Amino acid sequence: MGLLAIIGGSGFQRLPGLQVSEAKSLDTPFGAISAPLVHGRLAGHPVLFLPRHGEGHRLPPHRINYRANLWALRAGGARRVLGLAAVGGITAGFGPRAFAVPDQLIDYTHGRAQSFHDDDAVAVTHLDFTEPYCPELRIDLLRACAAAGVAAAAHATYGVTQGPRLETAAEIARMERDGCDLVGMTGMPEAVLARELGLCYASLAFVVNWAAGKGEGPISMTEIEAHLGFCAEQSESILAALAALAAGSGAP
Repeated sequence: MGLLAIIGGSGFQRLPGLQVSEAKSLDTPFGAISAPLVHGRLAGHPVLFLPRHGEGHRLPPHRINYRANLWALRAGGARRVLGLAAVGGITAGFGPRAFAVPDQLIDYTHGRAQSFHDDDAVAVTHLDFTEPYCPELRIDLLRACAAAGVAAAAHATYGVTQGPRLETAAEIARMERDGCDLVGMTGMPEAVLARELGLCYASLAFVVNWAAGKGEGPISMTEIEAHLGFCAEQSESILAALAALAAGSGAP
């Protein structure tokens, strides 16, 4: 299936255990990427790594250049892309420290560049997006979770909001009526841009807080950071197992 790339979200400005061979700043037709693209080996297997929010977590979700990032990953040789996502939990079973491999999403964002074909003057380009995530990578990701001893939900709908503010309780109630289990800010347009480039894309989502109105009292950043630290540690073993599976699928 080709070389695996990992897009790091909140809590993943660096990838623990990654042996870095080089980091390249790439020019793309769509501008600058979030940070230099890292080439390295994870658990002995080749991977690419790109922190979505940049070095020092300087880019809020609505300011990320998703087109440049995905373009650079493909130019770097990636064929499979995993997006890490720290999210809020909405429905029962998706409380803090829960893991999920989403199979559906609902996009609530606005004003983000959603396509590589926006400037095409030849024809309108339509893309099937019935299943927004790559089934082959989702299967491997679930296998990696099992190998790491981490329980992960195989079905979840990820609602993507604009950010950078968190949502109101009424917004979360609407999202629950819409069928969302999780809420985050970076799942789109990342998923659709990967599809346009022919990349096999999936997401590993981990819950770091109850969404607005689902917990007791206001959302605490201290609590989020504590849950994020736990989930990051759990994710390390998942990513190592996934890198091994990717290598077994024919990665160079």
